[in-house]
Amino acid sequence: MYYYVYVLLSEKDNLMYTGYTSDIRNRLQLHNDGKVESTKNRRPLKLIYYEGCLNQQDATRREKYLKSGNGKIYLRNRLGNYFNPTG
Repeated sequence: MYYYVYVLLSEKDNLMYTGYTSDIRNRLQLHNDGKVESTKNRRPLKLIYYEGCLNQQDATRREKYLKSGNGKIYLRNRLGNYFNPTG
């Protein structure tokens, strides 16, 4: 079984949310249906990034990193063209 670390972008407040799951499609649906407490008031949400991991421990470790200051810098750099399409 694979686990996925994902980043959602709130179209309401333009802030990112990072989480992990074993079923990324279902989890995105739960977020957008308002069934996830931490994002229910930030809908609609758009999936902007995800990574696959071979086990849950790697996914939780990666999620923790991406939520850190250095992880947020990594995401901004990794998604630079998304956030600043003109360069």
